[in-house]
Amino acid sequence: MALLIACAYWKPRFKSAPINQWAKPIIEIPKRTYVGVPYSILNAGCVPAFRDQDWLGSYQLKPFPVWDCARLFTSGMYERGTFLCVSFHQSKVLADSQGGAILHDSAEADEWLRRARFDGRKEGVAPKDDKFTQPAWHAYLSPDVAARLLWKLSKLPRHNDPLPNDEYPDLSLLPVFQ
Repeated sequence: MALLIACAYWKPRFKSAPINQWAKPIIEIPKRTYVGVPYSILNAGCVPAFRDQDWLGSYQLKPFPVWDCARLFTSGMYERGTFLCVSFHQSKVLADSQGGAILHDSAEADEWLRRARFDGRKEGVAPKDDKFTQPAWHAYLSPDVAARLLWKLSKLPRHNDPLPNDEYPDLSLLPVFQ
């Protein structure tokens, strides 16, 4: 969901992205990655394209300043101006039952991203009083999971090596992405 929401945010804002015949931005990713990544790109209204790239821990969804960091969570990983999408799945570095986050430093993006993950709602405003003006999903982190993750984060070492890659298939060969 973090990748989908980050792509949906950048889609109308990134004017130099190449487009296909339907005027959808083309987002380039490694051809061997988790299958949910190109589906997130499609569901954000963009088109996945594939590149040969050996990667470990993270990679960019080019040309957006969005990085898939599901297999990386360590100190010093953030670079100014980027959107780092991290995962809290049980198999990840900061593991729990679910969830993820978009690490960023954009005050402009912050309100949009918060509404996008909370059904388009503004926190603290009743739905009957709210204004719904943007794409949105039901993707907020439940308080119990957030509390466990904060506790686990306090115990996590500052440095963590990237997780090794799974044996991902070549997604560029799948008919659904051609």
